[in-house]
Amino acid sequence: MSSNITLYKTDRISGVVTNLPSSKSISNRAIIINALAGSKGKLLNLSDANDTQLMLRLIASTDAVLDVEDAGTTMRFLTAFKSISGASCMITGTDRMKQRPIKILADALRTLGANIEYAGQDGYPPVKISGFSGQKAREVTIRGDVSSQYISALMMIAPTLPQGLSIRFEGKVTSRPYLEMTASLMRQFGAFVDFTDAGINIPHQNYRATTITVESDWSAASYWFAFTALANAAEVTLPNITLESLQGDRVITDIMNKLGVNAELKGSDLLLTKKGHEREITWNFTDCPDLAQTVAVVCAAKGIVGKFTGLESLRIKETDRIKALQNELRKIGASFEEKDGKWVVASGTTGIKNGIEFNTYLDHRMAMAFAPLATQADIVIEDPAVTRKSYPKFWDDVALTGVTTTYS
Repeated sequence: MSSNITLYKTDRISGVVTNLPSSKSISNRAIIINALAGSKGKLLNLSDANDTQLMLRLIASTDAVLDVEDAGTTMRFLTAFKSISGASCMITGTDRMKQRPIKILADALRTLGANIEYAGQDGYPPVKISGFSGQKAREVTIRGDVSSQYISALMMIAPTLPQGLSIRFEGKVTSRPYLEMTASLMRQFGAFVDFTDAGINIPHQNYRATTITVESDWSAASYWFAFTALANAAEVTLPNITLESLQGDRVITDIMNKLGVNAELKGSDLLLTKKGHEREITWNFTDCPDLAQTVAVVCAAKGIVGKFTGLESLRIKETDRIKALQNELRKIGASFEEKDGKWVVASGTTGIKNGIEFNTYLDHRMAMAFAPLATQADIVIEDPAVTRKSYPKFWDDVALTGVTTTYS
C-alpha cells in the first residue's frame, strides 16, 4: 500500500466528479433502522465508504468479537443495536477508537436495561454486551453538547423498546441536523417521532419496511467546493445531488458562496464555478463540524480571516482535529488559535512552497481537506488510503478533474 501521494500543481480544475459517494450518514442510519424493521426493506445506492460496508457486515454478524476499526458511527450505532437485541458480543476497534469516549451512551443504555461492561479503560471501547434484561426505564437525560450520534443511536432503537423512550436534553443541542436526519429516516420507516427543543418522545411501535434511495454525500462534495475556491479557473460538476437535502452539510453552498464559489443547479447536477470572495468570514460549525477543516484550509490559502465557533466535538473525532489543523496550517504560514471565544484562521503566507508534506493523523478528512492545496503548489499527502473511510475513490476523482498524481 502506498504511503504517500504527490499532487502536482494544477491551477485549472474541470470535469465531472464521477465517483462522488452516497451519503454515509444516511446509509448508516438506514441500515440500522432497516435491521430493526426486520431487514425487509430495500436500501438503494448505499455508500461504498468503509464505515458503511462495516456497518452492513457487522449488523448481521453473530461473531463473538465485532471489530469496527476506526468507524465511530458504527461503534455507537452498533452498540445500541446489539444492546437491545439480546446479543452477547464484544465490540472493539483501533487504538484511536479505544480513546474515543462512549460512556454517555453506555450509561443511557444501562439505564434502559442493557448489560454493558468495559473490557479496557472505563468509559471507552471495547464494550462487552451480554443480553438485555428488559426495559427498566422509559426516560433518559443526555447532554445535548456531546456527539449527536449518541442521541441518534438511542432514537433509532426507541420504537422497539416495550415502553418506547423519552430523551431529555440537558443543555444546548449540537449537530441538530443529524438528529433531524435520524428522525426523518425513522418516519420514512413508519415511526412517529415527536422532536422538540426540550427533547424527543418516541412511543413503542413497529417500523415498517420501505424503500430508501440514498442521495449523494454533501460532506464529500465539500472538497470540490474547496478545489473550486482555490483554483485560478474551475468548472466542476457534482452529479446526482440535491439542495433539498437531509444533510446539514448542505450549508457548504452558503459558506463557500462567501469564499468564492458559485453553485448552480443544472437538473440533478450541481455546477461549481468561481466568483469573488469576502475578506473575512464568521461561521458557527455546531451543526456541521465535518466542514471545519475544509473551510479552514480555504481561508488560510486565500488569505481570508476565518472566525469559527462550534468546534467542541473536533477534539474527539478520528484525531484531535484542532491540534491537527494547527500543526498542518503552520506549514503554509497560517495560524489557528482561540481568541475571544472564537477559533481564528489567519494567514501570514505569501505563497505555498513546493513539496510540503501534510500529515493526515489517520483522519480521512485531513487528507481531503488539504488536497485542494494542489491548486497552489506541488504537495504530498501521507497515507492516501485513509480516504477509504468515507470516499474510497477520492484520488480517482482528483485525477479525473485534471490533477496529475503519483504514489510512492
